Amino acid sequence: MSAVIVENGPDKGAIWHFGDVAREAKALDAGKAWADLSHRAVIRVAGVERLSWLHALTTQHLEKLEPGLWQEALILDPQGRIEQQLFLVDDGEATYIHLEVERKDSLLEYLRKMIFRTKVDVEDVSTSFSILRAPGKSDQIGGPFALLPRNELEETKRAFNAVASEVGIWVLEAERVAHGRPRIGFETDNKSIPNELGLLNIAVHMNKGCYRGQETVAKVFNLGHPPRRLVLLHLDGSRVDLPKTGEKITLDQKEVGFVGTVARHFELGPIALAVIKRMTPVDAILDLGGLKATQEILVPLE
Repeated sequence: MSAVIVENGPDKGAIWHFGDVAREAKALDAGKAWADLSHRAVIRVAGVERLSWLHALTTQHLEKLEPGLWQEALILDPQGRIEQQLFLVDDGEATYIHLEVERKDSLLEYLRKMIFRTKVDVEDVSTSFSILRAPGKSDQIGGPFALLPRNELEETKRAFNAVASEVGIWVLEAERVAHGRPRIGFETDNKSIPNELGLLNIAVHMNKGCYRGQETVAKVFNLGHPPRRLVLLHLDGSRVDLPKTGEKITLDQKEVGFVGTVARHFELGPIALAVIKRMTPVDAILDLGGLKATQEILVPLE
């Protein structure tokens, strides 16, 4: 079947689906699917001090990052709010970062501003390198990923097609929602901190040295609770239309949160990630513009 293309948003230009979403979803669930993520931006950081430098700038422990091992990391502002969500791999000579294309320029500006006398070089290589979601069972950060030069893209696609089926963004996003993995720009706003999104010990290493925003992360972890929490919503399937990202969530006509990513999952049906006030009762039936939803806990209240 012919591919349907994503027309807008951060995945613009990627394949949305191939016409048989259920088949694609089952292949992905079985670890027998791959996807083209070459619409995402890729940044290369070279230089002998690259890992210690990235270690200091991000929430992840990267000083001794082994070649070929993918990690998720965040860059926070001084108040601990999320500015960037990064996926990194090192090949022994350079570290490659893939991220949302709309956030590439701000990341490049920040990284270059932070070089000072450090022996690193930062370069946008989006036109020469590509990211694929490789065949295999999903890992904790949404991989396995494959980084490759764009001149090897077609050959690699043929190799992947010999062992797996190509799928689109529809099923990748549905799987991400079902697994409770937040995505910047969808489950985040200008107040989001890692603690409320379940990112501790995933994108945030809890036993590393100082980084910008660490004080907030540590204080909330050790002395209190985040003001909000990420939840998986199971939506009432009685309506064809679904809520939009950013739509308000109410309880007893009072706003308690916002909708993140909405998806149709091949087994779970209509689902969504959402961020709501921490003390919202776990058994409450939430209202999403007239559509009802129940919660599945992802970030504990206590």
